[in-house]
Amino acid sequence: MAGRGWHVTRTVLTALNGTTVIGLLIALSTGARVRRGRHGVLIAENYRLRVPPATCFTVGSVIITKRTAEWLLAEERARLLAHESRHAGQYAVLGPLFWPAYWLACAWSIALTTSYGVRNWFERNAGLADGHYPEDLPLRPWALRRPWALRMFGREDGRTTPPGT
Repeated sequence: MAGRGWHVTRTVLTALNGTTVIGLLIALSTGARVRRGRHGVLIAENYRLRVPPATCFTVGSVIITKRTAEWLLAEERARLLAHESRHAGQYAVLGPLFWPAYWLACAWSIALTTSYGVRNWFERNAGLADGHYPEDLPLRPWALRRPWALRMFGREDGRTTPPGT
């Protein structure tokens, strides 16, 4: 975990760039209850909409979950909380530009694999395993046929799984 200074800076930046306000508006408009979490994040519990299908997602410094805050704060989900907190850091840096950048990264990942997260820079940076994503999936056939795509993804030998597997 980053130090307290980063948590405070992240919280201030997401407040100033407006993304935390938008996260709070989403939470409150959907009937979620907002509670204080760890390390400067807020947790909006009992989110009721079906979209997105994930158990939790982050907007600004607000982690919105379909479960309770206690569920997310439980020790066995510390890595998931850390993953979502890293997304809050991404919002601190990019502000509202996070949304188009994230959706482009999702589209790129889906174009290369069957997952919006596996080749998504934001999800990889937040920790795929911590966010319960598979860490690797085979590339689609079009990417395998293009040497530039293989070089771009560190698969110069044409492999789609890590060496030794």
